[in-house]
Amino acid sequence: MNITSFLFLFVSLIFAIATASSDSGLSSSYYDRVCPEALPTIKRVVHEALAEERRMGASLLRLHFHDCFVNGCDASILLDQTSTIDSEKNAAPNANSARGFEVIDKIKFEVDKVCGRPMVSCADILTVAARDSVVVLGGPSWKVKLGRRDSTTASRAAADANIPSPFMDLPALIKNFKDQGLDEDDLVVLSGAHTLGFAQCRTFRDRIYSDTNIDPHFASHLRTICPQVGGDSRLAPLDPTPGAFDVKYFSDLVDKKGVLRSDQALFNGGETDEVVSEYSKDQKEFFEDFAKSMIKMGDIKPLTGNRGQIRNNCRKIN
Repeated sequence: MNITSFLFLFVSLIFAIATASSDSGLSSSYYDRVCPEALPTIKRVVHEALAEERRMGASLLRLHFHDCFVNGCDASILLDQTSTIDSEKNAAPNANSARGFEVIDKIKFEVDKVCGRPMVSCADILTVAARDSVVVLGGPSWKVKLGRRDSTTASRAAADANIPSPFMDLPALIKNFKDQGLDEDDLVVLSGAHTLGFAQCRTFRDRIYSDTNIDPHFASHLRTICPQVGGDSRLAPLDPTPGAFDVKYFSDLVDKKGVLRSDQALFNGGETDEVVSEYSKDQKEFFEDFAKSMIKMGDIKPLTGNRGQIRNNCRKIN
């Protein structure tokens, strides 16, 4: 083998290794050199927002979930309705419930200011804000992989079709997550995000008046919040400590106190019962697995390279 052939083979090998190690083309050090103040700025604004309203942490985490399940983690959920954009904000899983858009706007403004220009994508902002929210509320941290670009389109129809419904049974949930490249373990641990936040009456009314796999005293309590007619937007906490990231969500499922039908489906005599039971007793294991699955979810079909754009305004394309 001559020196030219050797060098070609060596360079090809190095490129292959680099490509393999970069997975989706994202890197946790993406902004370290070009804008080292980007992540501290996101963290600061998230802390300020949660200090003002603790519930906002669950809302920011939910935005990231609902973004990634619709054509990947590309900030499509942030686009407003236009003549050419059918906004995902108007899809059934988001309408009158998705919130936190103003916090994302503020983060974008502050980050662009410290970076000197629009450099950090709205998709990356959503990803980091979700992580920082979990940390503020007592949950685990993880190295967020960065370098996503923003979508120039949105799909209300895809949001309606792909975001998990609170009325799904276990087979439907498993298929829904599998369609995103996530397995049954990811389904259970990521559902643990419901240790934060609240649910609207309209999402659990059928369960508390019709289902039998629910603690009767718990159902009776929820009926005081959610009448059979009216009160659709009344809120009930998804677990007893909706402002703290812990394992009470899983303990509630074991006790048949899941608020949503899709939550209780995870502990209802099916193949995910054992994992739910384990997490209810082991917060350390839940935290470790949650961090891994959040990284995995953040890898769903990111736009990198020349695909997409870095939006100047998260609500509209450039």
